[in-house]
Amino acid sequence: MTTLLLIEDDSETAQEITAELSDCGFEVVWAANGIEGLDRARSLRPDAMIVDRLLPGMDGLTVIEALRKDQVRTPVLVLSALGAVDDRVRGLRMGGDDYLTKPFAFVELIARIEALLRRPAESRERTLRAGPLELDLIERTVKRGERVIDLLPREFRLLEYMMQRCDQLLTRAMLLEEVWNYKFVPATNLVDVHMGRLRHKVDGPGDTPMIHSVRGTGFILRTGQKI
Repeated sequence: MTTLLLIEDDSETAQEITAELSDCGFEVVWAANGIEGLDRARSLRPDAMIVDRLLPGMDGLTVIEALRKDQVRTPVLVLSALGAVDDRVRGLRMGGDDYLTKPFAFVELIARIEALLRRPAESRERTLRAGPLELDLIERTVKRGERVIDLLPREFRLLEYMMQRCDQLLTRAMLLEEVWNYKFVPATNLVDVHMGRLRHKVDGPGDTPMIHSVRGTGFILRTGQKI
């Protein structure tokens, strides 16, 4: 059974999170403060952690920083009521792998934990590169050469997924499941609409096209000129 360590000082919130995750088949161990949480993380070595940012005894980010200094690479989802960009960036820079702002929907919490658990154990890239494209996972910025590309959150996630799978055919069903967290394939043109907007931003006037559609199947991000 997959073991999760939850470090959360609010007992009601902790009970709700534990109940939801337990229903999904996870074993949840709860720590009510930062000091206890750090001890549990070192001794238990869970598969993933959920850490509240503001904790008594020791701040959540300090807990994460201490673990990273110990070379503990357990994936961490940071929970916080602080949702400003600077707060999210700081949480990621201190060693968090993902950041979820309170209040949140439990379905999103579960989807984010599942996504963290799917990552390769030693995969902690901070910058993705594909041909002239560069995507910064910390600053949440994208550049093509020297041109800065302004993306909406879903477009950013879509491009991130494609850059991790360059030159690989991605079906609409794959994209709906991995980018939108659908567990079924609805009758929708959602992928095509977002892909059209993303392609318009990535492939500017005079640029060699990188995003290609495969009729009736899906899409490919190509780093070369082969179509």
